[in-house]
Amino acid sequence: MQPPSSFPDLLSEAAAAARRLELDATARQDDEGVLSLAVPLASLDPLVLLPHLDTTAPGAGHGFRFLWDGAPGLSIAACGSCNSLELSGPRRFELAQRFSSLSLSRLAGVPAHTPPLARPRVLLAFAFFDSPLQLGLGAAGVHAVLPRWQLSRQGNQCWLRLQRSLGGEVTPRSIAEELWERARQLERVAGASGQRLPFPPGPALAIQHGTQWQSGYRNAVERALTLVEQGELRKLVLAVRQELQLSASLDPLTLLTQLRRSQPGSCRFLWQHSPGEALLGASPERLLTVRQGRLRSDALAGTAPRGEQAAALLRSQKDRHEHELVVETITTVLQRAGLQPQRPRHPRLARHGSLVHLHTPITADLQGQSPLALAEALHPTPAVAGLPRREAMAWLRSLEPFERGHYAAPIGWIDSEGDTDLRVAIRSGTLRGQRLELTAGAGIVQGSVPERELEEVALKLEVLRQQLTAGAASRASDLIRR
Repeated sequence: MQPPSSFPDLLSEAAAAARRLELDATARQDDEGVLSLAVPLASLDPLVLLPHLDTTAPGAGHGFRFLWDGAPGLSIAACGSCNSLELSGPRRFELAQRFSSLSLSRLAGVPAHTPPLARPRVLLAFAFFDSPLQLGLGAAGVHAVLPRWQLSRQGNQCWLRLQRSLGGEVTPRSIAEELWERARQLERVAGASGQRLPFPPGPALAIQHGTQWQSGYRNAVERALTLVEQGELRKLVLAVRQELQLSASLDPLTLLTQLRRSQPGSCRFLWQHSPGEALLGASPERLLTVRQGRLRSDALAGTAPRGEQAAALLRSQKDRHEHELVVETITTVLQRAGLQPQRPRHPRLARHGSLVHLHTPITADLQGQSPLALAEALHPTPAVAGLPRREAMAWLRSLEPFERGHYAAPIGWIDSEGDTDLRVAIRSGTLRGQRLELTAGAGIVQGSVPERELEEVALKLEVLRQQLTAGAASRASDLIRR
Protein backbone atom coordinates (compact mmCIF):
# COMPACT_ATOMS: atom_id res chain seq x y z
CA MET A 1 0.00 0.00 0.00
CA GLN A 2 1.33 3.42 -0.95
CA PRO A 3 1.02 6.43 1.36
CA PRO A 4 -2.17 8.43 0.68
CA SER A 5 -1.49 11.06 -1.96
CA SER A 6 -5.06 12.33 -2.22
CA PHE A 7 -8.05 12.74 0.05
CA PRO A 8 -9.96 9.82 -1.58
CA ASP A 9 -6.91 7.60 -0.92
CA LEU A 10 -6.90 8.69 2.73
CA LEU A 11 -10.65 8.00 3.04
CA SER A 12 -10.15 4.51 1.62
CA GLU A 13 -7.30 3.83 4.05
CA ALA A 14 -9.38 5.09 7.00
CA ALA A 15 -12.33 2.86 6.11
CA ALA A 16 -10.12 -0.21 5.73
CA ALA A 17 -8.37 0.51 9.02
CA ALA A 18 -11.71 0.94 10.81
CA ARG A 19 -12.85 -2.48 9.54
CA ARG A 20 -9.64 -4.06 10.87
CA LEU A 21 -10.15 -2.26 14.16
CA GLU A 22 -13.69 -3.63 14.46
CA LEU A 23 -12.52 -7.18 13.73
CA ASP A 24 -9.71 -6.91 16.27
CA ALA A 25 -12.06 -5.56 18.93
CA THR A 26 -14.49 -8.43 18.30
CA ALA A 27 -11.66 -10.94 18.62
CA ARG A 28 -10.59 -9.34 21.91
CA GLN A 29 -14.21 -9.09 23.07
CA ASP A 30 -13.84 -5.40 23.88
CA ASP A 31 -14.36 -2.10 22.10
CA GLU A 32 -10.93 -0.59 22.73
CA GLY A 33 -8.76 0.58 19.87
CA VAL A 34 -7.53 3.72 18.19
CA LEU A 35 -7.50 4.75 14.55
CA SER A 36 -4.08 6.10 13.58
CA LEU A 37 -3.74 7.83 10.21
CA ALA A 38 -0.74 9.61 8.69
CA VAL A 39 0.00 11.62 5.57
CA PRO A 40 3.33 12.75 4.08
CA LEU A 41 4.02 16.49 3.88
CA ALA A 42 6.58 18.84 2.48
CA SER A 43 9.59 19.20 4.77
CA LEU A 44 8.23 21.26 7.69
CA ASP A 45 10.00 22.27 10.92
CA PRO A 46 8.28 20.75 14.01
CA LEU A 47 9.68 23.50 16.25
CA VAL A 48 8.11 26.20 14.08
CA LEU A 49 4.76 24.43 13.78
CA LEU A 50 4.19 23.09 17.30
CA PRO A 51 1.98 26.13 18.22
CA HIS A 52 -0.19 25.42 15.16
CA LEU A 53 -0.38 21.65 15.58
CA ASP A 54 -3.38 21.54 17.90
CA THR A 55 -5.96 24.30 17.55
CA THR A 56 -8.47 22.59 19.83
CA ALA A 57 -10.53 24.82 22.09
CA PRO A 58 -8.91 25.48 25.49
CA GLY A 59 -9.35 22.53 27.83
CA ALA A 60 -10.01 19.97 25.08
CA GLY A 61 -6.37 19.57 24.05
CA HIS A 62 -5.32 18.41 27.56
CA GLY A 63 -2.54 20.99 27.66
CA PHE A 64 0.12 18.44 26.70
CA ARG A 65 2.93 19.46 24.33
CA PHE A 66 6.14 17.64 23.46
CA LEU A 67 9.14 18.53 21.33
CA TRP A 68 12.08 16.31 20.41
CA ASP A 69 14.45 18.48 18.41
CA GLY A 70 17.31 16.45 17.01
CA ALA A 71 17.63 18.60 13.88
CA PRO A 72 19.25 17.94 11.47
CA GLY A 73 18.29 14.43 12.66
CA LEU A 74 14.87 13.25 13.79
CA SER A 75 12.58 15.97 15.14
CA ILE A 76 9.11 15.38 16.59
CA ALA A 77 6.39 17.77 17.71
CA ALA A 78 3.37 16.26 19.47
CA CYS A 79 0.38 17.47 21.43
CA GLY A 80 -2.87 16.29 22.92
CA SER A 81 -3.37 12.96 24.65
CA CYS A 82 -5.09 9.98 23.07
CA ASN A 83 -4.10 7.68 25.92
CA SER A 84 -1.82 8.19 28.91
CA LEU A 85 -0.31 6.58 31.99
CA GLU A 86 0.94 8.30 35.13
CA LEU A 87 2.20 6.32 38.12
CA SER A 88 4.94 5.89 40.69
CA GLY A 89 6.54 2.85 42.25
CA PRO A 90 9.27 0.26 41.70
CA ARG A 91 7.51 -1.33 38.68
CA ARG A 92 7.29 1.89 36.68
CA PHE A 93 9.60 0.77 33.81
CA GLU A 94 7.81 -2.57 33.49
CA LEU A 95 4.38 -0.95 33.48
CA ALA A 96 5.49 1.76 31.07
CA GLN A 97 6.73 -0.95 28.68
CA ARG A 98 3.42 -2.80 29.00
CA PHE A 99 1.41 0.38 28.43
CA SER A 100 3.51 1.30 25.39
CA SER A 101 3.30 -2.14 23.81
CA LEU A 102 -0.44 -2.43 24.39
CA SER A 103 -1.23 1.10 23.20
CA LEU A 104 0.81 0.74 20.01
CA SER A 105 -0.45 -2.78 19.24
CA ARG A 106 -4.07 -1.60 19.33
CA LEU A 107 -3.60 1.07 16.70
CA ALA A 108 -5.29 0.48 13.37
CA GLY A 109 -4.13 2.23 10.22
CA VAL A 110 -0.35 1.75 10.54
CA PRO A 111 0.72 -0.18 7.42
CA ALA A 112 3.93 -2.21 7.38
CA HIS A 113 5.55 0.12 4.83
CA THR A 114 5.45 3.09 7.24
CA PRO A 115 8.85 4.87 7.22
CA PRO A 116 10.60 4.86 10.62
CA LEU A 117 10.16 8.61 11.15
CA ALA A 118 6.38 8.30 10.58
CA ARG A 119 5.75 5.48 13.05
CA PRO A 120 3.43 6.20 15.98
CA ARG A 121 5.25 6.72 19.26
CA VAL A 122 4.54 6.62 22.96
CA LEU A 123 6.30 9.55 24.63
CA LEU A 124 7.97 8.97 27.99
CA ALA A 125 9.16 11.14 30.87
CA PHE A 126 10.53 9.37 33.94
CA ALA A 127 11.46 10.92 37.29
CA PHE A 128 14.90 10.30 38.80
CA PHE A 129 13.46 8.36 41.75
CA ASP A 130 10.62 5.88 41.36
CA SER A 131 8.45 7.88 43.77
CA PRO A 132 8.56 11.40 45.24
CA LEU A 133 9.25 11.71 48.95
CA GLN A 134 5.73 13.08 49.42
CA LEU A 135 3.17 11.61 47.05
CA GLY A 136 1.34 14.28 45.11
CA LEU A 137 4.00 16.92 45.68
CA GLY A 138 6.61 15.83 43.12
CA ALA A 139 6.93 14.35 39.65
CA ALA A 140 5.33 10.94 39.13
CA GLY A 141 7.70 8.04 38.60
CA VAL A 142 6.70 7.91 34.94
CA HIS A 143 4.36 9.74 32.61
CA ALA A 144 3.65 8.07 29.25
CA VAL A 145 1.51 9.61 26.51
CA LEU A 146 0.18 8.32 23.20
CA PRO A 147 -0.30 11.75 21.56
CA ARG A 148 -3.25 12.85 19.48
CA TRP A 149 -1.08 14.75 16.98
CA GLN A 150 2.46 13.84 15.90
CA LEU A 151 4.53 15.78 13.35
CA SER A 152 7.87 14.13 12.48
CA ARG A 153 10.69 15.25 10.23
CA GLN A 154 14.02 13.72 9.27
CA GLY A 155 16.04 15.06 6.39
CA ASN A 156 13.61 16.12 3.66
CA GLN A 157 10.85 13.76 4.77
CA CYS A 158 7.95 14.86 6.97
CA TRP A 159 4.77 13.12 8.18
CA LEU A 160 1.71 14.22 10.12
CA ARG A 161 -0.17 11.64 12.20
CA LEU A 162 -3.56 11.87 13.96
CA GLN A 163 -4.79 9.29 16.49
CA ARG A 164 -8.34 9.13 17.84
CA SER A 165 -10.74 6.60 19.31
CA LEU A 166 -13.81 5.92 17.19
CA GLY A 167 -17.29 6.46 18.59
CA GLY A 168 -20.15 8.95 18.59
CA GLU A 169 -19.43 11.74 16.12
CA VAL A 170 -15.86 10.53 15.60
CA THR A 171 -15.94 8.41 12.43
CA PRO A 172 -13.26 7.22 10.02
CA ARG A 173 -14.32 9.96 7.62
CA SER A 174 -14.22 12.73 10.25
CA ILE A 175 -10.71 11.65 11.31
CA ALA A 176 -9.52 11.61 7.70
CA GLU A 177 -11.05 15.06 7.11
CA GLU A 178 -9.46 16.48 10.26
CA LEU A 179 -6.03 15.10 9.33
CA TRP A 180 -6.20 16.25 5.71
CA GLU A 181 -7.30 19.78 6.62
CA ARG A 182 -4.65 20.15 9.34
CA ALA A 183 -1.95 19.00 6.92
CA ARG A 184 -2.98 21.66 4.40
CA GLN A 185 -3.18 24.28 7.17
CA LEU A 186 0.36 23.51 8.38
CA GLU A 187 1.69 23.78 4.84
CA ARG A 188 0.01 27.18 4.50
CA VAL A 189 1.50 28.37 7.80
CA ALA A 190 4.93 27.14 6.76
CA GLY A 191 4.62 28.85 3.40
CA ALA A 192 3.62 32.14 4.97
CA SER A 193 6.47 32.06 7.49
CA GLY A 194 9.07 30.91 4.98
CA GLN A 195 10.08 28.22 7.55
CA ARG A 196 11.80 30.90 9.61
CA LEU A 197 11.95 30.34 13.34
CA PRO A 198 9.30 32.70 14.74
CA PHE A 199 11.01 33.04 18.11
CA PRO A 200 13.91 35.50 17.70
CA PRO A 201 16.05 36.26 20.76
CA GLY A 202 14.42 39.05 22.72
CA PRO A 203 16.05 41.70 24.89
CA ALA A 204 18.15 40.40 27.75
CA LEU A 205 16.01 39.57 30.74
CA ALA A 206 16.77 40.90 34.19
CA ILE A 207 17.16 38.32 36.94
CA GLN A 208 15.38 39.91 39.88
CA HIS A 209 16.42 37.25 42.35
CA GLY A 210 18.47 34.06 42.39
CA THR A 211 18.69 31.64 45.31
CA GLN A 212 22.13 31.03 46.81
CA TRP A 213 23.49 27.51 46.88
CA GLN A 214 27.25 27.71 47.49
CA SER A 215 27.53 27.23 51.25
CA GLY A 216 25.08 24.33 51.41
CA TYR A 217 26.68 22.64 48.43
CA ARG A 218 30.20 23.04 49.86
CA ASN A 219 29.08 21.26 53.05
CA ALA A 220 27.46 18.45 51.04
CA VAL A 221 30.57 18.02 48.87
CA GLU A 222 32.82 17.79 51.92
CA ARG A 223 30.52 15.15 53.42
CA ALA A 224 30.51 13.20 50.15
CA LEU A 225 34.28 13.37 49.90
CA THR A 226 34.57 11.97 53.43
CA LEU A 227 32.31 9.05 52.42
CA VAL A 228 34.50 8.39 49.38
CA GLU A 229 37.74 8.56 51.37
CA GLN A 230 36.32 6.20 53.99
CA GLY A 231 35.41 3.69 51.28
CA GLU A 232 31.63 3.83 51.76
CA LEU A 233 31.18 5.24 48.24
CA ARG A 234 33.30 5.18 45.10
CA LYS A 235 31.48 8.14 43.60
CA LEU A 236 28.59 10.48 44.38
CA VAL A 237 27.09 12.99 41.93
CA LEU A 238 25.72 15.86 43.98
CA ALA A 239 23.41 18.40 42.35
CA VAL A 240 22.22 21.87 43.28
CA ARG A 241 19.07 23.69 42.30
CA GLN A 242 18.88 27.42 41.74
CA GLU A 243 15.61 29.30 41.31
CA LEU A 244 15.70 32.45 39.21
CA GLN A 245 12.95 35.07 39.37
CA LEU A 246 12.83 36.76 35.97
CA SER A 247 11.56 40.17 35.00
CA ALA A 248 9.10 38.72 32.49
CA SER A 249 7.50 35.41 31.58
CA LEU A 250 9.21 33.30 28.93
CA ASP A 251 7.71 31.23 26.13
CA PRO A 252 9.32 27.76 26.33
CA LEU A 253 9.55 27.66 22.53
CA THR A 254 11.67 30.81 22.62
CA LEU A 255 14.05 28.98 24.94
CA LEU A 256 14.08 25.92 22.67
CA THR A 257 14.95 28.14 19.72
CA GLN A 258 17.89 29.56 21.66
CA LEU A 259 19.01 26.04 22.60
CA ARG A 260 18.92 24.99 18.94
CA ARG A 261 21.27 27.86 18.14
CA SER A 262 23.62 27.31 21.09
CA GLN A 263 23.49 23.49 21.43
CA PRO A 264 23.49 22.07 17.90
CA GLY A 265 25.12 18.80 18.99
CA SER A 266 22.61 18.00 21.74
CA CYS A 267 19.04 16.74 21.62
CA ARG A 268 16.70 19.55 22.63
CA PHE A 269 13.48 18.54 24.37
CA LEU A 270 10.26 19.97 25.78
CA TRP A 271 7.78 18.20 28.05
CA GLN A 272 4.80 20.40 28.88
CA HIS A 273 2.12 18.55 30.79
CA SER A 274 0.06 21.67 31.49
CA PRO A 275 0.16 25.28 30.23
CA GLY A 276 1.75 26.62 33.43
CA GLU A 277 4.81 24.35 33.65
CA ALA A 278 7.41 23.16 31.15
CA LEU A 279 10.48 20.94 31.42
CA LEU A 280 13.01 21.78 28.73
CA GLY A 281 16.68 21.31 28.01
CA ALA A 282 19.40 20.13 25.64
CA SER A 283 20.76 16.74 26.63
CA PRO A 284 24.20 15.67 25.40
CA GLU A 285 23.78 12.18 26.89
CA ARG A 286 21.76 9.19 25.70
CA LEU A 287 20.76 6.55 28.22
CA LEU A 288 20.00 4.20 25.35
CA THR A 289 19.01 4.26 21.71
CA VAL A 290 17.61 1.21 19.91
CA ARG A 291 17.57 1.06 16.12
CA GLN A 292 16.73 -2.18 14.30
CA GLY A 293 17.78 -4.31 17.25
CA ARG A 294 21.05 -2.48 17.89
CA LEU A 295 21.53 -0.67 21.20
CA ARG A 296 23.79 2.28 21.98
CA SER A 297 24.45 3.91 25.34
CA ASP A 298 26.72 6.86 26.14
CA ALA A 299 29.24 7.15 28.94
CA LEU A 300 29.58 10.89 29.48
CA ALA A 301 31.57 12.08 32.50
CA GLY A 302 34.30 14.66 32.93
CA THR A 303 33.54 18.29 32.03
CA ALA A 304 35.57 21.37 31.12
CA PRO A 305 34.97 24.64 29.29
CA ARG A 306 36.08 24.87 25.67
CA GLY A 307 39.69 25.95 25.19
CA GLU A 308 42.93 24.92 26.82
CA GLN A 309 41.21 23.20 29.76
CA ALA A 310 39.34 20.89 27.39
CA ALA A 311 42.53 19.26 26.13
CA ALA A 312 43.60 18.70 29.73
CA LEU A 313 40.55 16.45 30.30
CA LEU A 314 42.26 13.58 28.49
CA ARG A 315 45.29 13.95 30.79
CA SER A 316 43.36 14.44 34.04
CA GLN A 317 43.72 11.41 36.29
CA LYS A 318 40.67 12.43 38.33
CA ASP A 319 38.43 12.94 35.26
CA ARG A 320 39.64 9.79 33.51
CA HIS A 321 38.98 7.79 36.70
CA GLU A 322 35.48 9.28 37.02
CA HIS A 323 34.76 8.53 33.37
CA GLU A 324 36.00 4.95 33.53
CA LEU A 325 33.70 4.23 36.48
CA VAL A 326 30.75 5.11 34.24
CA VAL A 327 32.05 3.03 31.31
CA GLU A 328 32.68 -0.01 33.51
CA THR A 329 29.24 0.17 35.11
CA ILE A 330 27.30 0.47 31.84
CA THR A 331 29.32 -2.39 30.34
CA THR A 332 28.74 -4.59 33.39
CA VAL A 333 24.99 -3.88 33.45
CA LEU A 334 24.63 -4.87 29.79
CA GLN A 335 26.71 -8.02 30.31
CA ARG A 336 24.51 -9.04 33.25
CA ALA A 337 21.50 -8.61 30.96
CA GLY A 338 23.01 -11.18 28.61
CA LEU A 339 24.34 -8.74 26.00
CA GLN A 340 27.85 -8.44 24.60
CA PRO A 341 28.72 -4.74 24.74
CA GLN A 342 31.50 -3.22 22.67
CA ARG A 343 33.39 0.00 23.37
CA PRO A 344 36.42 1.88 22.06
CA ARG A 345 39.54 1.54 24.16
CA HIS A 346 39.91 5.26 24.92
CA PRO A 347 37.39 8.09 25.44
CA ARG A 348 37.15 11.00 23.05
CA LEU A 349 36.23 14.63 23.57
CA ALA A 350 32.66 15.59 22.77
CA ARG A 351 31.78 19.27 22.42
CA HIS A 352 28.31 20.45 23.41
CA GLY A 353 27.98 24.20 23.18
CA SER A 354 30.56 25.86 25.41
CA LEU A 355 31.30 22.66 27.37
CA VAL A 356 33.44 19.65 26.50
CA HIS A 357 33.02 16.15 27.97
CA LEU A 358 34.84 12.83 27.96
CA HIS A 359 32.66 10.50 25.87
CA THR A 360 32.68 6.74 25.23
CA PRO A 361 29.91 5.17 23.10
CA ILE A 362 28.94 1.60 24.08
CA THR A 363 27.02 -0.64 21.65
CA ALA A 364 25.43 -4.11 21.69
CA ASP A 365 22.90 -6.26 19.86
CA LEU A 366 19.56 -6.10 21.68
CA GLN A 367 18.91 -9.87 21.36
CA GLY A 368 15.18 -9.51 21.91
CA GLN A 369 15.44 -7.69 25.21
CA SER A 370 12.80 -5.16 26.23
CA PRO A 371 14.16 -1.61 25.73
CA LEU A 372 12.59 -0.29 28.92
CA ALA A 373 13.83 -3.26 30.96
CA LEU A 374 17.36 -2.34 29.88
CA ALA A 375 16.63 1.32 30.64
CA GLU A 376 15.64 0.29 34.16
CA ALA A 377 18.88 -1.66 34.54
CA LEU A 378 20.94 1.31 33.31
CA HIS A 379 19.19 4.12 35.20
CA PRO A 380 20.73 5.92 36.90
CA THR A 381 24.25 5.58 35.57
CA PRO A 382 27.19 6.64 37.76
CA ALA A 383 27.39 9.80 35.62
CA VAL A 384 24.31 11.18 37.42
CA ALA A 385 24.07 9.17 40.68
CA GLY A 386 27.17 7.37 41.97
CA LEU A 387 28.58 4.02 43.06
CA PRO A 388 27.50 1.73 44.58
CA ARG A 389 24.13 2.71 43.15
CA ARG A 390 21.84 1.84 46.05
CA GLU A 391 24.01 3.54 48.65
CA ALA A 392 24.53 6.57 46.39
CA MET A 393 20.78 6.97 45.84
CA ALA A 394 20.19 6.90 49.60
CA TRP A 395 22.84 9.56 50.19
CA LEU A 396 21.38 11.77 47.46
CA ARG A 397 18.05 11.73 49.30
CA SER A 398 19.92 12.77 52.44
CA LEU A 399 22.31 15.41 51.09
CA GLU A 400 20.24 17.14 48.39
CA PRO A 401 17.61 19.44 49.95
CA PHE A 402 15.19 19.22 47.01
CA GLU A 403 13.29 16.73 44.87
CA ARG A 404 15.24 15.89 41.72
CA GLY A 405 12.01 15.35 39.80
CA HIS A 406 12.84 14.84 36.11
CA TYR A 407 16.44 16.05 36.46
CA ALA A 408 18.92 13.41 35.22
CA ALA A 409 16.08 10.97 34.47
CA PRO A 410 15.20 9.30 31.13
CA ILE A 411 13.04 11.23 28.65
CA GLY A 412 12.18 10.19 25.10
CA TRP A 413 10.01 7.77 23.16
CA ILE A 414 9.38 4.21 21.94
CA ASP A 415 7.78 3.47 18.56
CA SER A 416 5.54 0.77 17.11
CA GLU A 417 8.52 -1.36 15.98
CA GLY A 418 10.35 -1.14 19.32
CA ASP A 419 12.90 1.48 18.25
CA THR A 420 13.59 3.66 21.28
CA ASP A 421 15.44 6.83 22.19
CA LEU A 422 15.89 7.86 25.82
CA ARG A 423 18.07 10.81 26.76
CA VAL A 424 19.24 11.79 30.24
CA ALA A 425 17.50 15.03 31.22
CA ILE A 426 20.56 17.03 32.18
CA ARG A 427 21.30 20.60 30.99
CA SER A 428 17.65 21.21 31.75
CA GLY A 429 15.35 23.60 33.56
CA THR A 430 11.74 23.87 34.64
CA LEU A 431 9.86 27.00 33.63
CA ARG A 432 6.88 28.23 35.63
CA GLY A 433 5.86 31.66 34.37
CA GLN A 434 8.54 34.08 35.57
CA ARG A 435 10.29 31.42 37.66
CA LEU A 436 13.04 29.27 36.16
CA GLU A 437 14.53 26.35 38.11
CA LEU A 438 17.98 25.20 37.05
CA THR A 439 19.71 22.03 38.27
CA ALA A 440 23.33 20.97 37.77
CA GLY A 441 25.70 18.54 39.44
CA ALA A 442 29.28 17.32 39.71
CA GLY A 443 30.82 13.93 40.46
CA ILE A 444 32.73 13.46 43.74
CA VAL A 445 35.45 10.78 43.55
CA GLN A 446 38.81 10.09 45.13
CA GLY A 447 40.96 13.14 44.43
CA SER A 448 38.08 15.61 44.16
CA VAL A 449 38.73 19.13 45.46
CA PRO A 450 35.63 20.92 46.85
CA GLU A 451 36.49 24.27 45.26
CA ARG A 452 36.87 22.66 41.84
CA GLU A 453 33.49 20.95 42.19
CA LEU A 454 31.88 24.27 43.06
CA GLU A 455 33.53 25.82 40.01
CA GLU A 456 32.21 23.02 37.77
CA VAL A 457 28.65 23.40 39.03
CA ALA A 458 28.82 27.20 38.76
CA LEU A 459 30.06 26.83 35.18
CA LYS A 460 27.18 24.50 34.28
CA LEU A 461 24.60 26.80 35.87
CA GLU A 462 26.12 29.78 34.09
CA VAL A 463 25.96 28.01 30.73
CA LEU A 464 22.31 27.15 31.36
CA ARG A 465 21.47 30.71 32.35
CA GLN A 466 23.22 32.19 29.33
CA GLN A 467 21.43 29.80 26.98
CA LEU A 468 17.98 30.11 28.53
CA THR A 469 17.85 33.79 29.44
CA ALA A 470 19.83 35.31 26.54
CA GLY A 471 22.68 36.66 28.64
CA ALA A 472 20.83 37.77 31.76
CA ALA A 473 23.01 35.84 34.20
CA SER A 474 26.18 36.87 36.01
CA ARG A 475 29.51 35.30 35.25
CA ALA A 476 30.33 32.00 36.99
CA SER A 477 33.37 33.52 38.71
CA ASP A 478 31.12 36.17 40.29
CA LEU A 479 28.74 33.49 41.50
CA ILE A 480 31.55 31.62 43.24
CA ARG A 481 32.53 34.75 45.19
CA ARG A 482 29.01 35.54 46.40
